[in-house]
Amino acid sequence: MFRQDYTRFSIFAGLDGNQISQLTPFMVECQFNKQCVIFEQGQPAEHLYILLSGEVTICYKPYDGPPLNVARIEPGGVFGWSAALQRDLYTSGAVAVQESHAFRIRGSNLQALRIQYPETGGILIERLAGVIAERLRSTHTQVLGILTQSIDPEKHA
Repeated sequence: MFRQDYTRFSIFAGLDGNQISQLTPFMVECQFNKQCVIFEQGQPAEHLYILLSGEVTICYKPYDGPPLNVARIEPGGVFGWSAALQRDLYTSGAVAVQESHAFRIRGSNLQALRIQYPETGGILIERLAGVIAERLRSTHTQVLGILTQSIDPEKHA
């Protein structure tokens, strides 16, 4: 059940009671035990998640290297956005670092929400775009740092 106190999260901030009631049928609450694999890289991208409590780590496994923890999701954070982008597969995996509670919404339902309630759906999509853009910026910085640390300037002199 969508509670009014969830509006403290930036993705829901400023939504009125009517908009919250429009979102409710699309949101499903779910819980994850500590160390639960929520989804793996390469699995079908079905759901977008909004973390309500706990912590989730996003892991990316490059083809030719070890797995990288590319993001740490805290309450109010969004993950699984491959589903929102209508991608077939998740490009990263997600693991609950501690017991966690989240909402999930089917990627296909985001489009239904936008059609049925254009204003509310538009607000949600706009906020998701901001979250995705910020995550990409921080991931770029992290990958650059990893690459910089792994290159020994003495070997390339």
